[in-house]
Amino acid sequence: MNHPISVLVNLPVHAKISGPLTYYHPEPLQSGTLVRVPFGKSEVLGVVWSAQAEQIKLGVDQFDDETTHKETERILKPISSVIEGIQALDKKWLDLVAFASGYYQRSLGEMALQALPPQLRDLDANQITRRLKKNASQNKLFTTQSPSVKIADDGPIHPSPYYPPYPLTNEQLEAVQVIEGQSGPFLIFGNTGSGKTEVYMHCVQSTLLRDPNAQILVMVPEINLTPQLEQRFKSRFAHLAENYGTNSVVCMHSGMTPAQRLQAWLAAHSGQARIILGTRMSIFASLPFLKLIVVDEEHDPSYKQQEGARYSARDLAVYRAKQLDIKVILGSATPSLESWHHAQINQDSPQPSKYQLIGMPSRIGQASMPKVQIIDLNLQPRGTVFSIQLLDAIKLRVQRGEQVLVLLNRRGYAPVLHCQDCDWKSACLHCSAFRVFHKMDRTLRCHHCGVVERVPRHCPSCGNADISPLGKGTEQLEELLGLLLADVRQPNGQPLNIMRIDADSTRLKGTLNQQLAQVHSGEVNILVGTQMIAKGHDFRKITLVAALYPDTALFSSDFRAPERLFSLLLQAAGRAGRDANLTSGVTSEMWIQTQYPDHPLFDALRHYDYPQFANQQLLERAQANLPPFSFQALIRADAKTQSDAQLFLNTAAEQASIVINEIKSRRAHTNASWLEIVPTLYPAIPMTMQRIANIERSQMLIECNSRMMMQEFLKHWQAHLQELQPRFKGLIRWIVDVDPLTI
Repeated sequence: MNHPISVLVNLPVHAKISGPLTYYHPEPLQSGTLVRVPFGKSEVLGVVWSAQAEQIKLGVDQFDDETTHKETERILKPISSVIEGIQALDKKWLDLVAFASGYYQRSLGEMALQALPPQLRDLDANQITRRLKKNASQNKLFTTQSPSVKIADDGPIHPSPYYPPYPLTNEQLEAVQVIEGQSGPFLIFGNTGSGKTEVYMHCVQSTLLRDPNAQILVMVPEINLTPQLEQRFKSRFAHLAENYGTNSVVCMHSGMTPAQRLQAWLAAHSGQARIILGTRMSIFASLPFLKLIVVDEEHDPSYKQQEGARYSARDLAVYRAKQLDIKVILGSATPSLESWHHAQINQDSPQPSKYQLIGMPSRIGQASMPKVQIIDLNLQPRGTVFSIQLLDAIKLRVQRGEQVLVLLNRRGYAPVLHCQDCDWKSACLHCSAFRVFHKMDRTLRCHHCGVVERVPRHCPSCGNADISPLGKGTEQLEELLGLLLADVRQPNGQPLNIMRIDADSTRLKGTLNQQLAQVHSGEVNILVGTQMIAKGHDFRKITLVAALYPDTALFSSDFRAPERLFSLLLQAAGRAGRDANLTSGVTSEMWIQTQYPDHPLFDALRHYDYPQFANQQLLERAQANLPPFSFQALIRADAKTQSDAQLFLNTAAEQASIVINEIKSRRAHTNASWLEIVPTLYPAIPMTMQRIANIERSQMLIECNSRMMMQEFLKHWQAHLQELQPRFKGLIRWIVDVDPLTI
């Protein structure tokens, strides 16, 4: 007897077929089983969604008689193979995928399959079986019948060279007590260096004490933050390896090799991994015994996926904790305004706040936040990169053996090459952007489409040989500091060691870890870099941070730009003065060079008054009815021409009133108040980066004061978008972005 079975395969929502596909198999299969199925001319990985396909889709009423069996085989394709040795994904995981698919308006298959490691998708059943046998021989596998393991409260802690264990402070102890005694969700508003990570680790240990088989997910926003966190957790919980094998603490991020990602996923899925450290992709990890979720630096935009399935891992973490009835801890020195708003008690409403706010304003030990020094560039000579005051402060620090961090969120040598005779600029031929000048290898690179060209010997437009860089990048700062400080020496008489860390200097595997190790060891005197070194790192010897050219975000068209700038600067300031045992009299500093020294953002930063800044921003957003006081979605269209993209979006907008009337008619019996709230659709406009790789991009903003109406509208609008798509031959794809972070 053949059984029709619904299977999810990786199909985008804009595809003509985006739902579960029906295959048949001689045996019934459990939902969540991994299978290989034929799709077109290839064979792909699929996830069994339902063991009972809807018969009406097949056009047959019964599956019992021989005629129907033949008809089934004629209509359907058979499942090629079942992945043996991997337990089926559980119902909670499938429910998470279903929620994410519905909320973010993506197809079920796209959301489910992208959450699985690449080797599961790429290897056939026999190759996966061999890989499972290899993993089984290398690691002690964990089963649900494993004996419970008692972990001592103070049990073996192996000190890290950067993170010596210490007793909890009063603030840390209070935070732990609140988390242990309440249900959450919790928002830890903790200053940089206040010991939030120690609170996380204490909560992890308490969870394992209550349930030795528990799994804990700890999320960080970026790959470069995982090595130090992994080292600290493995050092603190080294004893877990004795009971659960070498994979008791695993990482999950896209920087790992495909084999490493598969091994980590299998360790988590089987229950062997107790602690899972990961970036946003880890929120979809299969964790059958999950008991606690921690989201560090919860404000970071990196938690929002910007390509493919555009989900927010932070928001899904809160949902997954509610789904499983477990605790979730969000932590940040600069919480996102959405989280800050959810943690505020509304005086006009009897309802409690959504998040429980836990304050940790003090730094560990004698360490204090650096003193903020504002340099007015209007009073400096034109073209000043490092003011005399800042340069003197840097010299003083390095001569005393201290470290300095220089922050410029712009890589390369210069953003543009420029000809002063004809005004030619190094524009990319394929994008609405300039190619960046990289002096190290004498190339012009587009950071959007990836095109790389040699620097021309003369102006391509007029032939002028005198073309010059315009603007500053991290490469230029590194070179300039080397020239300005050529005569300055370390306390031991050696020349200064200036290091640059950005996406260019860390392209080779393992380079970032090596460079960070040099900074931690004190070999580096001055560290120049982008935002990738401005947050999360525990640099113990840095006592001065300098931020250059921060003004571009002050007057951006994106209403979130000031929030991101304040967060970046405060996080960067937090890299200074983190040593709890600073010599008496040694203070740390944060220098900011700006043309707008009287801007309210810098005034709030000078006093480290995040509540003042956040409340002012929330007031402005409330007046403008912007998130979190309203809900937004973007529909983006990629096409061969800008007119094709905008025509598709504006035509789709004409269907909005039809969709709204359909919703009201369908929901008329509910008398729901949200039915009276109508979404607002703005005209289609080109995106800020209008063209990338010769593809024109346009977008349309949708706003609504009701999340329910927004979701209902988007769900039913999708059908109209799919019907419209074939009419526009120049259209390449369309994408819905729910709760966008950039507009």
